[in-house]
Amino acid sequence: MLRLEARPQASRLMTWLSPLLAAVLTLAAGGVLFALLGKDPAEGLRLFLIAPLKDLYGLSELLLKATPLMLCATGLAIGFRANIWNIGAEGQFMLGAVGATGIALWAGESESALVLPGMLLGGALAGAAWAAIPAWLKTRFNANEILVSLMLVYVAQLLVSWLVFGPWKDPQGFNFPQTVMFADAALLPVLVDGTRLHLGLLFALAALVAAYVFMYRSHAGFRMRVAGEAPDAARYAGFSARRTIWTGLLCGGAAAGLAGMAEVAGPMGQLTDKLSLGYGFAAIIVAFVGRLHPLGIFLASLLMALLYIGGEQVQQYMNLPNSIALVFQGLLLFFLLGADVFIRYRLRFGSEAAGA
Repeated sequence: MLRLEARPQASRLMTWLSPLLAAVLTLAAGGVLFALLGKDPAEGLRLFLIAPLKDLYGLSELLLKATPLMLCATGLAIGFRANIWNIGAEGQFMLGAVGATGIALWAGESESALVLPGMLLGGALAGAAWAAIPAWLKTRFNANEILVSLMLVYVAQLLVSWLVFGPWKDPQGFNFPQTVMFADAALLPVLVDGTRLHLGLLFALAALVAAYVFMYRSHAGFRMRVAGEAPDAARYAGFSARRTIWTGLLCGGAAAGLAGMAEVAGPMGQLTDKLSLGYGFAAIIVAFVGRLHPLGIFLASLLMALLYIGGEQVQQYMNLPNSIALVFQGLLLFFLLGADVFIRYRLRFGSEAAGA
């Protein structure tokens, strides 16, 4: 008989090494996948891992893709630390874009220096407000925050579609579902000339630092970690479960909303129905690959961004669907979860397993 037996204590070293092991196994499985599709595995992995980083522009695109992933994953990690499972960052990302777009359209051609700060505030507040819905339902009716936050993603998609097909549609846009292009005052400054890398990267790095200070250097962050690691101890100490739920969900919503603002005020320059690229869902993988730690999230977001760009390269040069990037993301999560199982459990065989 074969069964899993809990280990007395999980290996701290393997907890941090397992994401690296999962990445290596993902690449190995990806090579096998390319071979099964009749493509050269070495060329496929080269396009995924090396070709996107061949020059300064490629590096800037990597950081550009990593920016929304960093922001979303940072906010999610705060809630995940306390076992608050916000799965709706994609919807909060879209609402942040909607909030920022509303400010940009209201400002019109204004050159005021207050437009961008207003968009930042509008994006963060809109994302937090969308996350407040599952927070209120959780604390008021004990509704499952996983299901509520996930279902709200589809409501957000419909809201964006209604806006760009309806009241916010550009009358000069040749009937495309999009708003007018934002004025210069509503666009984030470019950090490196000749690239699309914008100021949002600095917001993401600042969010990582702020999350570290909050989680590891503040009493509120300590309460969040205790609530996740030892809920019985948190209740005994009198830590408020309602406050934990609200903090976890609002932080995730505000960070995702800020990411949505950076997307429409950065590379897009307008709101369209193609806003949703799955950043909010991919950020869940980033948060766990990064072990819910800001430094780990930074590195994991670069890896995930590389998979996004690599998928585009493979689509262009190997005639494979861009969805292969989603396959790599799924493999990464699969191997990470598998490694986590064996960190916490070990296989037992024979009668000893039956007795256990």
